[in-house]
Amino acid sequence: MVIPFLDIQRQYISLKDEIEAALEKVFMEGAYSGGPFVDAFEAAFAAYCNAGFAEGLSSGTDALHLAVRALGIGPGDEVIVPANTFVATAWGVSHAGATPVFADCDPDTWTIDPSSIEARVTGKTKAVIGVHLYGQAFDFDAVAEVAQRHGLSVIEDCAQAVGALYKGRRTGSLGVAGCFSFYPGKNLGAYGEAGGITTNDPAIDERVRSLRNHGSTKKYYHDEIGFNMRMDGVHGAVLSLKLKYIDTWNEKRRVIARRYRDGIRNPLLKFQKTPDWAEHVYHLFVAMTADRERFKRYLEEKGIYPGIHYPVPCHLQKAYAHLGYELGAFPNAEALSAGCLSLPIFPELTDDEIEAVIEAANGYAG
Repeated sequence: MVIPFLDIQRQYISLKDEIEAALEKVFMEGAYSGGPFVDAFEAAFAAYCNAGFAEGLSSGTDALHLAVRALGIGPGDEVIVPANTFVATAWGVSHAGATPVFADCDPDTWTIDPSSIEARVTGKTKAVIGVHLYGQAFDFDAVAEVAQRHGLSVIEDCAQAVGALYKGRRTGSLGVAGCFSFYPGKNLGAYGEAGGITTNDPAIDERVRSLRNHGSTKKYYHDEIGFNMRMDGVHGAVLSLKLKYIDTWNEKRRVIARRYRDGIRNPLLKFQKTPDWAEHVYHLFVAMTADRERFKRYLEEKGIYPGIHYPVPCHLQKAYAHLGYELGAFPNAEALSAGCLSLPIFPELTDDEIEAVIEAANGYAG
């Protein structure tokens, strides 16, 4: 038996007829860039997230970039970002011309530590980007309390957290803007690059809508230097279809995660702590262990192929060497990056595959 970390073909096979019918409508109408299929997805996604507005974009990275720009943040400004995240969280800040200032994570939940944020605030700080990591919401109220004390905006990086709840509220409806990735491997994935922004602020929505479309609100009239970051019609149609299934898929992920948590009793493995107020959607199921490479080889020998998210924290990336961070700056994030390993988790995993992962994890002796 070979158990992949992710198999997106299984989902496609289950939706093949519906997908092909949706694509045919796009092709027959010729609505390839923006248009009615994107409009329909934006309306449905805003309603799903309990947000006032949603704008489809060309990637999650672009969503982060435009969210920062829409707040008027640019050169000379700073934005606090967790060190343990995919580097695109920091790219959004850098692409806007501002400087990412990294913060550590909580040692148990692995999401951004509010006390670390407090220590990084300067007179140049304009915002905080919190990441709903692996599909679990960060402690928004605790972060917002720090932000309010210093007059900062809070942006949500929801790239891994479509459908996750924080104290009963959807991610993407909490901060000034929610930034989503619809990369193919995400819980809600397109068939290519796509992303989106949600917000309850009409001014932010209007600015994002203009920036994504060459800085234009009226065709051939350009109010500022903008970008070509529109979502295409194919992705709009596919995402509208998949959105109908997202809650079912997320629940299947939670079932698998519960089986892992209940079944894996190996003291050599540590899992992410989930507070009572969080409803996790398990984009990833991450374990920490002392010797990640040994554990990875052990699983692969048994035909189980895990992932690693992420082996180098943002502050130690070569691209950010000029910021002067050194090893030891953020010990919790560094420990996570050194020991993290993502077990296979996707809705189409079979019972036999789940049990095989549990048995293998319990048999690991270090």
